Amino acid sequence: MAYATLDELKGRLDWELDEDELRIAAGALDDASDLAATYGRDWPEATAPRLVKTLVLKSAARYLRNPNGYTQSRAGDETLAWSDIGRDSGTVYFAREEIRLLEELAGRKPGITSVAVFAWGTKQRGHSAAGLVPVNYSPASPFPLFEDEASPW
Repeated sequence: MAYATLDELKGRLDWELDEDELRIAAGALDDASDLAATYGRDWPEATAPRLVKTLVLKSAARYLRNPNGYTQSRAGDETLAWSDIGRDSGTVYFAREEIRLLEELAGRKPGITSVAVFAWGTKQRGHSAAGLVPVNYSPASPFPLFEDEASPW
């Protein structure tokens, strides 16, 4: 399952792909689509956001343009250099900003959220019950805490 087609990828490249490059390009699209589903979510191909397709194409094209991940190359003394992307060098990858976009598209926005909090030993709201809260004094008998429909305390 790929979020973009080989023809769409060819349209982003400025050279004609030979047979080996076509095989590699198809694998790059699959890898980028798998990563997009991992960082985002497993969208159905037909309803995936347009930005997912754009990011998949961008990642696959980046890999095809520079499959070894070089950032510098000199012919004189054979100097090669790789970037600081580490383990992703020479593979299909998404940049940090692209990952953040995929997470946001999937609804995984970091930030403040609300969380239901319940006292120790009580039940969730709607289950009328008394609970006992452990205490830190002597005699160490638990303190009763009752849940009420009108007020949680």
